[in-house]
Amino acid sequence: MKVLMINGSPHANGNTAIALEEMNKVFLAEGIETELVQVGHRDIRGCIGCRSCKEKGKCVFDDAVNATAKSFEEADGIVVASPVYYASANATLIAFLDRLFYSTPFDKTMKVGASVVTARRGGMSATFDELNKYFTISGMPVASSQYWNSVHGQMPGQAAEDLEGLQVMRVLARNMSFLMKSIALGKETYGLPEKEPRVFTNFIR
Repeated sequence: MKVLMINGSPHANGNTAIALEEMNKVFLAEGIETELVQVGHRDIRGCIGCRSCKEKGKCVFDDAVNATAKSFEEADGIVVASPVYYASANATLIAFLDRLFYSTPFDKTMKVGASVVTARRGGMSATFDELNKYFTISGMPVASSQYWNSVHGQMPGQAAEDLEGLQVMRVLARNMSFLMKSIALGKETYGLPEKEPRVFTNFIR
């Protein structure tokens, strides 16, 4: 099994990385492969609504989004992590996720998603909700922990002192591992849920 881990921080070795590494230790112990993609420092533009991806099967802007798409398709789960900036996620990460989820044509149903946030103090719950929306619009179960998936720290390395936050990360990774393995067994026995033809409603008459 495989988990794709997206670090939305511009700092490769910052507090967000500490949270992800705590999860990674559990995944490895559970026999789950991980792949880390660092996007917070990259020059990634937002979606322009051109809809070219519907014809090409990939985004018209050939950058980290297209480079990550195959790993996302192969993964059984995805962890998206971000520092909190102005009570929301890093804008570079949001641009990346908007295009990654919209431009990829493969079915994401029953891939497990988990969001992780780090901050000095506030804005975590808003960012947590913001990131989870990518999963809930895609038929993806959301993994949870014993508390909201967050770790505190201001200066680099301080997240390692948040013992409760690190425990939340470990529990999250264990729960996510269990959920992915359970879904894999369910697919073998029952397959995926039945799909209905998609209905789109325009509220402007």
